[in-house]
Amino acid sequence: MRKIMLSLSSALLIFFASLSFTSIAKSAEFFTIGTGGPTGVYFQTGNAICKMLHKSAISAEHGRKKGTAKAYRCTAPSTGGSNYNIGQIAAGEFQFGVAQSDWQFHAVNGSSKWEGKQFSDLRAVFSVHNEPFQIWARKKAKIKDFNGLKGKVVNIGNPGSGQRGTMEELMKAMGVDNSFFKSTTELTSSEQVKALCDGKIDAFGYSVGFPNGAMEQAATCAAKASPINLTGSEVQGLISGADYYAKAVIPKGTYTGQKKDATTFGVKATVVTSASVSEELVYLVTKAVMENFDDFKKQHPAFGFLEKKNMIKDGLSAPLHPGAIKYYKEAGLM
Repeated sequence: MRKIMLSLSSALLIFFASLSFTSIAKSAEFFTIGTGGPTGVYFQTGNAICKMLHKSAISAEHGRKKGTAKAYRCTAPSTGGSNYNIGQIAAGEFQFGVAQSDWQFHAVNGSSKWEGKQFSDLRAVFSVHNEPFQIWARKKAKIKDFNGLKGKVVNIGNPGSGQRGTMEELMKAMGVDNSFFKSTTELTSSEQVKALCDGKIDAFGYSVGFPNGAMEQAATCAAKASPINLTGSEVQGLISGADYYAKAVIPKGTYTGQKKDATTFGVKATVVTSASVSEELVYLVTKAVMENFDDFKKQHPAFGFLEKKNMIKDGLSAPLHPGAIKYYKEAGLM
């Protein structure tokens, strides 16, 4: 009985905490930030933004200078990832989303998976952490490079995710298709680590900031997995052909048992919105993050190296939203 009461109390505490800042004003505006899998950094990014907005709303209630004047209720649910988030923004279902810089580029320009579906009203807010594209392989599979994936069971990612899109771009650059592998799976980012640890797949591809708890799990479970090198002329050609890609290194020792640097390529995680979202809301979200910047950086290790001056330009292919520009000019960042 006591356990039931404690569980009920905890549930009520979480519920009221999520609603508490809506009492700052008589009415609150609701908006949604699309994220990614529950174990990924995108999910942490969306919820960190909500937390900063909540903090600013509390500041407003206490009359602090940095507080917002209006109450908003922010939700950041787990989603299918980059392309799904952009699609939901285009449909008016989400107001913001986290997306890889390459898919921001393709969506606003109508290229790659967005050919014929150009979303010219996509707008950038800021970029966040670096995201090396990583292929993790279990130790017994003896996979050292991309060619080692031939004849293996590989998770290529769920449809609509950034990792699926990047994996397909890499496969295209390497001149292979799904027949190169023994078989492929379409697991989400939150499912693939368990599948690797259970021996159901040999490897998976994933774009994610580091260090990452799910990757550490892959390194320490029965799979004893590690990231492989993605190098060579084909990968260099992929990098050289797109401004949104860059060489990336995951330093040795980042994960348990990782004895060497893993060299690969990567993108930026970016926060995007639509031209139809109000200038006021985008301004307040931008301000909440930038004026609680030290606290924001503490929300995940991947945010530790962020610098404001880089966040307003790196990895941004879509035009900046006027609400973001308003804050950046006001703060002397532009």
